[in-house]
Amino acid sequence: MENLTSEKSYDLIVTIVSKGWGEEIVQAAREKGCKGGTIIPGKGTGIDGQKSFFGILIEPEKEVVLTVIEKEHAKEVMAAIRTAGKLDQPGTGIAFVVDLSDVTGIF
Repeated sequence: MENLTSEKSYDLIVTIVSKGWGEEIVQAAREKGCKGGTIIPGKGTGIDGQKSFFGILIEPEKEVVLTVIEKEHAKEVMAAIRTAGKLDQPGTGIAFVVDLSDVTGIF
């Protein structure tokens, strides 16, 4: 059986932003060489993000963007994501990198 596990090292960039910003994040990553990303809808639960409208609690909608990138390009892609998502401004979102120990399906 053929081994499909990649010989390269990869990182996963996880970005959590307000609904509607996921495409901006994916586009910024693509401009730096990523082939794509996955946008997952989510719901914020942080106490600072809860607002009410006529006494009804409104939970903020989020988008979680998952981007797998070769480790050597992770810092460059992360910088592009930070700029595109305005993550240097308070309350706009968060991004972090997770080391991937084994990846398959990337060719």
